[in-house]
Amino acid sequence: MRLLSLLTILMASPAFATAFDRPIPQAQSATAEFWFAIASLALMAALWLVHHLVMRK
Repeated sequence: MRLLSLLTILMASPAFATAFDRPIPQAQSATAEFWFAIASLALMAALWLVHHLVMRK
């Protein structure tokens, strides 16, 4: 049992850890920007519709 706990401690040591590689952000494509614009317009239209429906009551 002691050997198992010693082995666990050794395996969890920082010596076996790899360095963290920071991710590199990718540029957005024109297609992604187009669909984001469409989604933004749809969200604004939905919010206006909700505002209009609430104000009528």
